Amino acid sequence: MTSAAMKSAARRPASQRHGFAARFARKRAALVSACYLLLVLVVTLLADWLAPYDPEQQDLTAALAGPSGSHWLGTGELGRDVLSRLMHGGQITLLGVVITLAVYLTLGVPAGMIAGYRGGWFDRLVLKSADLISAVPVIIVLLVVLSVFTNNESAAMAANGLLGAPLLARVVRSATLGVKEELYVRAAVASGIRDQVIIRRHVLPRVTGGVLVQASVYGAYAVLLETGLGFLGVGTTQASWGSMIAEASKNVGTDPWLLVPSGAMIISFILALGLLSDGLRDTLAERFTPPADKPPSRQRAAREALAKAPKAVVPVAEPDEDALLSVRGLTVALPIDGTPTDVIRDVSFDLRAGEVLGIVGETGCGKTITATSLLGMLPAGGEITAGSIHFEGADLARADLDALRRVRGQRIGWISQDPISSLDPSFTAGAQVAEVVRLHTGCNRREARQRTLELFDLVRLPDPARVAASYPHQLSGGMAQRVGIAAALAGNPALVIADEPTTALDVTVQAEILDVLRDLQKTGTAVILITHDWGVLADLCDRAVVMYAGEVVEEAEVTALVTTPAHPYTAGLLSSDPHHAVPGEPLPAVEGAVPPPTQWPVGCHFQNRCPRVTEACREKPVVISQLAALERSTRCIRPVELIGEAAHD
Repeated sequence: MTSAAMKSAARRPASQRHGFAARFARKRAALVSACYLLLVLVVTLLADWLAPYDPEQQDLTAALAGPSGSHWLGTGELGRDVLSRLMHGGQITLLGVVITLAVYLTLGVPAGMIAGYRGGWFDRLVLKSADLISAVPVIIVLLVVLSVFTNNESAAMAANGLLGAPLLARVVRSATLGVKEELYVRAAVASGIRDQVIIRRHVLPRVTGGVLVQASVYGAYAVLLETGLGFLGVGTTQASWGSMIAEASKNVGTDPWLLVPSGAMIISFILALGLLSDGLRDTLAERFTPPADKPPSRQRAAREALAKAPKAVVPVAEPDEDALLSVRGLTVALPIDGTPTDVIRDVSFDLRAGEVLGIVGETGCGKTITATSLLGMLPAGGEITAGSIHFEGADLARADLDALRRVRGQRIGWISQDPISSLDPSFTAGAQVAEVVRLHTGCNRREARQRTLELFDLVRLPDPARVAASYPHQLSGGMAQRVGIAAALAGNPALVIADEPTTALDVTVQAEILDVLRDLQKTGTAVILITHDWGVLADLCDRAVVMYAGEVVEEAEVTALVTTPAHPYTAGLLSSDPHHAVPGEPLPAVEGAVPPPTQWPVGCHFQNRCPRVTEACREKPVVISQLAALERSTRCIRPVELIGEAAHD
């Protein structure tokens, strides 16, 4: 191990330096419970060899005798050895528990994950089934099953698992809904990974803790149910813990001791099962817990309000056949209170191979929604209601899910703005990137690992082998962002979308990330860069799109945009540079805030903040116009005047 790796390992908290077994061993109650359950299981399985008597052997002369040297736990009403019956009876009871949990987990876990992840009719079916099962008296159903399958306790326990599966599915569904919104799951979708793989590798590990708790509770319920059936005498005729409880209850007045062995066994088994599941859940949770000295990840800004706004009918130009990406008249609606509401409208721009296009604007202007719509990754209920997205000759706005999967990761890469959250904490950085490499190249595991190290070297990660073996919480923000860039490049995409890749990074790391993106441009890969930072825009981009309140208000070459803005909003953003501040006076800023879609005005969306507003700006929607001589476009009725004033200044 290198010295750097040793130092990195030393900095990790103890809960993350050791493996699963070592972490579990520190939980004394869970460890003791596991040992006890293992002992019960071994003794039960080996009862034919370990039991001192046959469970049905009778000795009427020793009926209801207390503990003695010949019968350690006493005898029953027919003189049968209690210890031997406990050991053999555990086979019947534990088999019933295994059958119940096998059906319960096999049906409930996949159904819950699929319902939570995909939604739709299957989600509704799971919820309705859970509601229906909740209203059904389980014991009545099991008695019916036993009347059909006479004394077949296995059938009854299988039916018990079947009745409980929808209830587990509802719990798993709720957990899946939360995991589905994690950035690392969205990053996996953006990489083109199939839903089945995402559910198995990324969702299942995060819901396992809750599943274990539910399984222990239902396992305990299965023990009690089997005991109840034995108590009622409707189950198997062989020795079981339930039949022993029934026998003890009939003789509780004459021999109370008979209730102690079977009762203590059932209580201790259920208690140990619960403590074991809690320990396993906590041990699994430690794997996802960040170091105590690391602050929690920055939460995303609140989502934009969704509302209905007036729509403008505008002519849509034909897509540019020479462009790698040509967006025309893109309009996206998201639901609010059940009503589809436009959140971006009439967005158009072109991007050529090897070009870097910046999208700039305040929070809430629609930059990220525009970018996610290119990959078909809109929030739940979102849809493209108008326009086209022509990429390499295909219209992604009309593409089905299979076509989008072929594009995601392989032709279009995605770099998230939150590097740590975009990585699954369950797997090492190298495993996650290798998974994307294998998906898009079809190589074997060894080749994928080698390609991963090459990508890590390409994005300037120090000691690629150590980084590949590290979990996300062991990486700095800059290192995690480079891993995200490597994952975006795994499929050799023609276009990479970078959603604020330098957010929350210090200046030095920002410069290094920009160098990586600059190197990427030299390879001929096109880049869409979403940013708030005009410095980053000027440093890296060839052209820029300015968005405000869901619309493109200006598009131009970066130098022209910065020196001679053709829209008041662009001019206002540029004048808000803190370097222009006068000591003793408020910092320069554009007054007001971006209106939500519910408050979009009929005319120019910037009218309530614009110092140059006229009545003409308020009368009707302003259509974006092409300034052919200047190779730029603007959504303003006075662009020449603005450009002239800027040039004069």
